[in-house]
Amino acid sequence: MNAPSAPAADVPAASLVRQHPLRKLARKYMYHYVLLLPGIIYFFIFKYVPMGGVLIAFKDYKLAKGILASDWVGIKWFAQLFADSGFWNSFENTILISFYKLIFGFPAPIIMAILLNEIFNSTFKRIIQTIIYFPHFLSWVVLGGVLFTFLSPSSGFLSLIGLSTSPLTTPDQFRSLLVISGIWKEAGWGTIIYLAAIAGINPELFEAARIDGASRFHLMRHITLPSIFGTIVVLLILRTGQILSAGFDQIFILYNPVVYNVGDIIDTYVYRVGLTMGRFSFATAAGLFQSVAGLALLLFSNWLSKRFTDQALW
Repeated sequence: MNAPSAPAADVPAASLVRQHPLRKLARKYMYHYVLLLPGIIYFFIFKYVPMGGVLIAFKDYKLAKGILASDWVGIKWFAQLFADSGFWNSFENTILISFYKLIFGFPAPIIMAILLNEIFNSTFKRIIQTIIYFPHFLSWVVLGGVLFTFLSPSSGFLSLIGLSTSPLTTPDQFRSLLVISGIWKEAGWGTIIYLAAIAGINPELFEAARIDGASRFHLMRHITLPSIFGTIVVLLILRTGQILSAGFDQIFILYNPVVYNVGDIIDTYVYRVGLTMGRFSFATAAGLFQSVAGLALLLFSNWLSKRFTDQALW
């Protein structure tokens, strides 16, 4: 009868203990988690912790009492919000301005990225990229001052061509000015993602198409655009979720009482009516409505995209 064999002496005892999968994963990607930690802390402190203030929308908030001690009023502030004609005017303006920016502003970085990709002179390409990126790094305070000076009827460009009214004070032109200035500031910066997507396209596709006699236009139409279609869809879905946020900084700097009727959006309405007048609960109700509606739009656009294009965020 054979005796049982003894365990090998050279096998470490620790190796006989099976390591937990989560611990193994954490050990493997430890430095990735360390790099991710500052972002997690940022979102936790500035995005998740302030969510506790949502209770203000359902209370008659008094600064002296605090959030928890203030009286509960239910949906009182939402009823007042939906009965306010000023809110619905700002809601309409938000939808229209965001829609215009989506129609004219969203394709701008795509077109610019494709055109930049067609520039073969690297020096000239870097110069163009620097020029179109630069406005992104300037605040709307600076760019607003530039626009006020440039569009001044007395001393700006308008005075040179004989115009006596500025788009900043003309309701019929104010929204167009918002769209154009928004494209000027952010379109160049938006090309970065699309250029990265274009750089990931297999160059053999272009070479094969050129051998078959394809022109630059055909290369852009049949290779470049289809290859970055997934990126375009994802960014479009994210942009759709921001329709109820038309750009507070830009409009707050550029608008004035003359164009309130066409330029006042939900963000500026909340600031002017809710915060400057001390109606904190009313302002929170408006902000909560904006957030919930934006989330609904994001979910709907993601579902719609997944159904018809098989491209989605999740």
